Amino acid sequence: MGVTVSQSTGPNTDNIVTVDNLKIHFPLKGGQTVKAVDGVSFQIRSGETLGIIGESGSGKSTVGRALVGLLKPTDGTLRYGETDISELSANEYKRLRKNYQIIFQDPHAALNPRMTILQSLVEPMEIQNEGTRESRRKTALASLERAGLAPEIALRYPHELSGGQKQRINIARALTVHPQFIVCDEVVAALDVSVRGSILNLFADLQEELGLTYAFITHDISVVAHVSQRVGVMYLGNMMELGPTDTVIEKPLHPYTQALLSAEPRPVPSDMREDRRIHLQGEIPSPVSPPSGCRFRTRCPFATDRCQTDVPEWREIAPEHWVACHYAKLEGLEQEV
Repeated sequence: MGVTVSQSTGPNTDNIVTVDNLKIHFPLKGGQTVKAVDGVSFQIRSGETLGIIGESGSGKSTVGRALVGLLKPTDGTLRYGETDISELSANEYKRLRKNYQIIFQDPHAALNPRMTILQSLVEPMEIQNEGTRESRRKTALASLERAGLAPEIALRYPHELSGGQKQRINIARALTVHPQFIVCDEVVAALDVSVRGSILNLFADLQEELGLTYAFITHDISVVAHVSQRVGVMYLGNMMELGPTDTVIEKPLHPYTQALLSAEPRPVPSDMREDRRIHLQGEIPSPVSPPSGCRFRTRCPFATDRCQTDVPEWREIAPEHWVACHYAKLEGLEQEV
């Protein structure tokens, strides 16, 4: 069972995506079920960047794939604007789907090695039956330019390009169908540190120029701090905390968020460092049989008997700052005696 949700998630014209009690389960042989995402609710507002962070296995990439229709929800509601996508016909969904794109972590695997860059760029427009052959070519070259690449790259093959160039190609390909919303799934994780900053700056420039909305999925807190206005923290298929990025980073309310932030390296001289890291015990439990009550209780240093039986309520502790913890307060954690 997921986190108890009290947040209103009704239609709102300011929200480009609304997720309400989203569940994505995968059946296994023998009757077992992987509860990859198990009751997540949030909204993404038009023009903003929402960061989603968490350890491997938290469900963040599964959420990202669901946001663009690559995974079908087991339960819950996903709305594009005010439209419940489950109520659309196949043709209606295809027309709407082009507005919602995804860019994956591995820039090499995302490109067909047998296709030229130009062929890869025009393919989404061909699928959508958009324009003529010449107009597709012009749109592809314009997208290349927007992504900071020279037009002559269009005639090359993926193996002739660097990792950073390939990721720019993937960005350009997403732009060819003029999307409103892009899921960026660990888009700089596979790149050299020297090019990560330029790619993140490109996303920011495109957002300002085109009014794009992003969901930035990452395990890297520094990336979230650089690009997002709000951040959600996921653990074992549940949302643990959600709020303005600066607030969550400076004053995290959930013990899991505190542990994640404490593990982030800080660039200070060795003689000035303090061991503030919160060391979590054990491994993430299996999503096949997640813990009762609070999902995080088996690793939480503050867990009590109540955490074993009661699912934490999804509460707004401060304006737009939500948390799923029995004891979270603005002043910190308050435990029962």
